[in-house]
Amino acid sequence: MPDQLRSMEVFARVVSAGSFSAAGRALDMSQTMVTKHVAALERRLGVQLLRRTTQRVTPTEAGQRFAQSAERILEAVSYTHLRAHETSLH
Repeated sequence: MPDQLRSMEVFARVVSAGSFSAAGRALDMSQTMVTKHVAALERRLGVQLLRRTTQRVTPTEAGQRFAQSAERILEAVSYTHLRAHETSLH
């Protein structure tokens, strides 16, 4: 099972990029791995997060809410890591 935090990061990137392939390029990850991360999240949450067409990927209503929450969580984790690193330098 993919790491939940990494899956959130991948999902948020898919939403912002609008495609699995663009998210994969941005994260230096194969499109297959991007798909696996999103599928794992959807299974874990029991809800469809994305509408997929051949041209575009858009978040469902639940996906939009989850993306907003994921962004806040990822920002908090990043901030926490930064603060811990700064503290260890002093």
